[in-house]
Amino acid sequence: MLQNFKAVTLSYKKAPLDIRELIALDENSCKQFLQTLKEYIQASDLLILSTCNRTEIYYTSDTDYSAEIVKLLGISKNMTNIAQYLDYFTIINSHVDAVQHLFEVAMGLDAQVVGDIQISNQVKQAYQWSADNGTAGPFLHRLLHTIFFTNKRVVQETSFRDGAASTSYAAIELVEELTADIADPKILVVGLGEIGADVCRNLKESAAFTNITITNRTDSKAQLLANECQLPVLPFEDIVQGLKEADVIISSIARDTPFFTTEMVKRLNVLSYKFFIDLAVPRSIEAEVENIPGVLVYNIDTIQNKASKALELRLAAIPRVREIIAESIEQFNDWSKEMLVSPTIHKLKNALESIRQEEMARHLKKLSPEESRRVDEITKSMMQKIIKLPVLQLKAACKRGEAETLIDVLNDLFDLEKQPEEHQG
Repeated sequence: MLQNFKAVTLSYKKAPLDIRELIALDENSCKQFLQTLKEYIQASDLLILSTCNRTEIYYTSDTDYSAEIVKLLGISKNMTNIAQYLDYFTIINSHVDAVQHLFEVAMGLDAQVVGDIQISNQVKQAYQWSADNGTAGPFLHRLLHTIFFTNKRVVQETSFRDGAASTSYAAIELVEELTADIADPKILVVGLGEIGADVCRNLKESAAFTNITITNRTDSKAQLLANECQLPVLPFEDIVQGLKEADVIISSIARDTPFFTTEMVKRLNVLSYKFFIDLAVPRSIEAEVENIPGVLVYNIDTIQNKASKALELRLAAIPRVREIIAESIEQFNDWSKEMLVSPTIHKLKNALESIRQEEMARHLKKLSPEESRRVDEITKSMMQKIIKLPVLQLKAACKRGEAETLIDVLNDLFDLEKQPEEHQG
């Protein structure tokens, strides 16, 4: 049976931000870890998803490799004590539950901001890394393409993705609350990855903000976004001056250690209030920064679930989303079951083809070239008609969960164990 898809997951549901940021993997780390898993465990269909809210490893194997995966994860993160964090992980060894979980994650049902569209893009990215690394087999390819099709149905048939209830939008709502008493607040966006870029787009669309500046280590990336959103760019080397002038600093800088340290922020000599919003995991703003007088820090966990109106629409759409997911999983399971009988179908075709060719060989010398061609066509047509019913019966038995008995019968009748799955002649 193909009931062996599994998952090892650490998410916001059990792990606070300080734990998640220890475990989080950036793009290069994900790709390297895929290669590590490929070399050290006997598993296929490897997929690694790491976002600000979760780090998850999916794989296909008859063996439970969860303990090995967590240990290898610790090694890849240079953590000698990862065992102390085991309680924060959830192990999903049920094929059905692992498939269901990945569907719900990819649709945004399991996101902190329900329906967050960013997770769909992150799953696509994880799948691309898996495909590029040669760790995606037929099962994973079919599963992910089914998920992408399901996502399209959810967008087209429900209000689950209506509105802007995303992490970046939640950040904008928080800025609106914090700056309600500030006339024309000055906002500095630092770091222009996916979330940072989304923040800029949402800020630009909001009539409440007109004084927005962006900065990024890679100037070319900043210039591209500046052209798209018509926003001024602050050279990264002038960031200290930008910090002094800004009322709100939104950071999504991707790095292993905080960029904004206590010492750095102390030197700004904050006289009134300055708001730091940290959207990065690992955090880009040192936790102790909020101990500085006049400085308030908000991290990824404190800004979630602020997209209230859009969130209400999405919550109302959840039952229909679950129905669509159930329909997709049923279709996917039918395909998975048919995959079980595919080798038997190939062997049966090969057995009949061998009989046909043996009989053809006995009579070819007595036939003209034209007669041989006609007989070849007739016998091929006969074989196709003969095999049609057993194939249909096998597929029907799959859907009933009764394929094993019919496979055994066909194996005995045609001695299929001696047949190759692909015909060589």
